[in-house]
Amino acid sequence: MIWSRLLSYLFHPLLMPTYLFTFLAFAFPAGLEPISADSHLLFIGLIFIVTFLLPALNIGILRSFGAIRSFHMLTRQERILPFIIIAFVYCFITYLFYSKTRIGLNDNFMRFMIIIDLLAVVATLCTFVSKVSIHSMVAWCIIGILIPLNKLTEVNTLFVPTLLFIVLTGFIMAARVRSGVHSLKEVMWGSIAGLATGISGMYFIFQ
Repeated sequence: MIWSRLLSYLFHPLLMPTYLFTFLAFAFPAGLEPISADSHLLFIGLIFIVTFLLPALNIGILRSFGAIRSFHMLTRQERILPFIIIAFVYCFITYLFYSKTRIGLNDNFMRFMIIIDLLAVVATLCTFVSKVSIHSMVAWCIIGILIPLNKLTEVNTLFVPTLLFIVLTGFIMAARVRSGVHSLKEVMWGSIAGLATGISGMYFIFQ
């Protein structure tokens, strides 16, 4: 149980955008264009604030007002309002990046942000009908992003990290089932939705 909780906390869905952009900064810097290499760490810090701390603060406010019973949000109904807020926050932040900076829709960073926004919306829509595993969904979405990216590297620098992350995702999925938060069916549906979102997002947005 300890390992399952630890994995669930370390790879919380709200942390995954930070992990993704950190990985891209070191393994595929072109993914953060037009952000200059000198500003990568500062920018990743900003991503952490707006994609993790800000949504987490909103969830904390909902908890303090009794809108949700716990931060774990164990029921599907409990998840709907927080997920709507998270999707709104992500889309609004992306809009601010577009409208208040020189980052355009054709820039790689903006394209990745749009895929993340799309995933947040898909997760929210799925939650209206089922309590799918968002941990699994987000992890498989990243895999759906990494697989097409492998074709863009000349020396296969992303191949081994992609394989390692697939193995790690297997442990994350097992942790969600082991902890009793999700059934195997919910984890599998989450993985299918996440992979489909990642691959389709890469195909349509980066084509």
